[in-house]
Amino acid sequence: MIMPEPGELPFDITLKVRDACVCLHVQRAARALARRYDEALRPVGLTNGQFSLMMSLNRPEPPRIGEVADLLAMDRTTLTANLKPLERRRLVTVSVDQSDRRSRRLSLTDDGRALLVQAMPIWDRTQAEIEALVTGSDPDTLRADLRALS
Repeated sequence: MIMPEPGELPFDITLKVRDACVCLHVQRAARALARRYDEALRPVGLTNGQFSLMMSLNRPEPPRIGEVADLLAMDRTTLTANLKPLERRRLVTVSVDQSDRRSRRLSLTDDGRALLVQAMPIWDRTQAEIEALVTGSDPDTLRADLRALS
């Protein structure tokens, strides 16, 4: 490819980025998927992000905030901000870790668990619809490829 002169960026380079940029295509797909899950989960009052965050807390032992942040590929500050509305709705609790007072543990409340139970059939249906749209490869391969990127 011929490089443009400094200060010049031909339109064909814009088209190349539009058509080939993996980041752009993943971002577009992520936004479209997020809108689809948000719409599906709206009847139970959750966004896709809230559903994922709450699902990450559905464990035998309450996880530390850092563990959840790592799982969700989110910084702690963003995670803390995303927890606030769920705490206000009494769906999750944040408590001091008894073994390390500097750390916090996250738990679902009984109401939070009940809401996840209510949301699961919606998630199952939406997940099946989306997997049916992936016709160029199987969904397991797509998930593996996306994990490789993260």
